[in-house]
Amino acid sequence: MTVDDAVIDAAHAILADLVTTGAALGWVEPPTREEIVELLDKVCAAARADDGALFLAYIGERLVGLGYWLRYARPTHRPHADLEKIAVAREAQGAGVGRLLTVALVDSARTAGIEVLTLDARGDNDNALHLYRTLGFREYGRLPDFVAVGERRYDKVFYMVDFRD
Repeated sequence: MTVDDAVIDAAHAILADLVTTGAALGWVEPPTREEIVELLDKVCAAARADDGALFLAYIGERLVGLGYWLRYARPTHRPHADLEKIAVAREAQGAGVGRLLTVALVDSARTAGIEVLTLDARGDNDNALHLYRTLGFREYGRLPDFVAVGERRYDKVFYMVDFRD
């Protein structure tokens, strides 16, 4: 699996715009195009090795969202994976794109034989946390005031879905 320049440019535009407007995606400053190339190369390499999956969401021919999961690298954690990022362009939010991406990612992880799929989210990301709960994720931990964005602090919330149940 590889991604072309059009996908890289569209993914960069989505992620940079979301971070600029304060989205909780792990960056304080908008990522550079080079960072997105590196990220997508890493995820695609993992997908080729059956250690991850990347999903892209389109409305018509326009990329409006992306998400991925990666298998844990530590040998004792290999049966498990982390849903690391889901991002939906602002103009497509509220249209169910995030739900569709998340469902596809969860189904993909289950099909790949993942036993436990984890994720973490910033504690003020109420819409995402609600979505995860409605899809069967449950909270298993919280680090109070762990995420630092300038002077602001947010909880880091950990969720999981156990496919062994």
